[in-house]
Amino acid sequence: MPLPGRLSRAAQKTERIVVGLISGTSVDAIEAVACGISGTGADAALDLLSHVSVPFPAAFARRVIAIGDVRDVCALNFELGHRFGRAALKAIDVAGLRPEDVDLIGSHGQTVAHLPGSTLQIGEASVIAELTGAPVVCDFRTRDVAAGGEGAPLVPYADWVLFRKPGETRALQNIGGIANVSVVSDRLEDTIAFDTGPGNMLLDAVTRLATRDKKAYDDGAKLALQGEIMPALLRELLTHPFLKKRPPRSAGRDQFGEALSTKLWQRFKRRPNDLLATLTAFTIEATVRAYERFVLPKRELEAVYLSGGGSRNPFIVEGLERRLAPIPVRPLDALGFPEGAKEAACFALLASEWLSGTEQNVTSATGAKARVILGKVVP
Repeated sequence: MPLPGRLSRAAQKTERIVVGLISGTSVDAIEAVACGISGTGADAALDLLSHVSVPFPAAFARRVIAIGDVRDVCALNFELGHRFGRAALKAIDVAGLRPEDVDLIGSHGQTVAHLPGSTLQIGEASVIAELTGAPVVCDFRTRDVAAGGEGAPLVPYADWVLFRKPGETRALQNIGGIANVSVVSDRLEDTIAFDTGPGNMLLDAVTRLATRDKKAYDDGAKLALQGEIMPALLRELLTHPFLKKRPPRSAGRDQFGEALSTKLWQRFKRRPNDLLATLTAFTIEATVRAYERFVLPKRELEAVYLSGGGSRNPFIVEGLERRLAPIPVRPLDALGFPEGAKEAACFALLASEWLSGTEQNVTSATGAKARVILGKVVP
């Protein structure tokens, strides 16, 4: 079937203007980028034109986190679509572009469930397309799941395209709501990638409880740094079944979300700062142990490059530097790319590759039985 007119013209262009949209598992903001993308596969190149971060109001974030029934999903799907559409228009404007200049939008949406054999992201693509006038590629994870994969992580493809260095092996460590790593080298098929475990999700949930929703996250680790790590609790947390799994593996709210944070809060609410210190240490130790088991025996790393909200947490950064020494631990910005824009840019690239007909999943990361083209389009 031939592509509709606008998509057909975009497919023939040397450089496409593509907007990327994502809201992470922490449910704190929409990240939106406008990019110029040319080429495909190993020859793809991405020029970041703009990046905007549009925070969610606290009350709205709580509604997403506390989704109860299908009516909530239905309403929030359209509300999120409007928020994503407005974020896209803001990124377009900041880039000095007009909506009609945009060839394509890639929207990851907001994950509300990620389970074995199924995954669900909402943020209605039809609303985004209606608001912007641009075709939207969405639902990137579902085709990988249909092909027997976990549907995550999907960033390894972009990490390899954008950040590999000839003759070197480097780790791209994202610490969002969930933490994940991509280990990239010359060949895509040699990529190692998986979710390392908890990121900021537990920390954010406990911070909201400790501050009665006055703070959405532990800014600068100010609360955690006032606490003391509880060794017995840390040992208990490190027995979590997810951490014993071998890759391919992916995690979500079911493993490290509100259910676990609520149980921990009920036990340690008289020691909120100690609980935050221990959960921060949990993120550090789970990450390092994942490297020790699954990465370092196989690869010698040039450096580890950090992105995501955890890369701005001095407690986490110092802990990773200390535990991973002598491997250098650096911010992603050291590679000349702003870390806050990274994941949205990934989905701009995945959307462009959909239009090129290039498979974007990395089977070694997701466990899918085949390389497949990810995404569905709303013209």
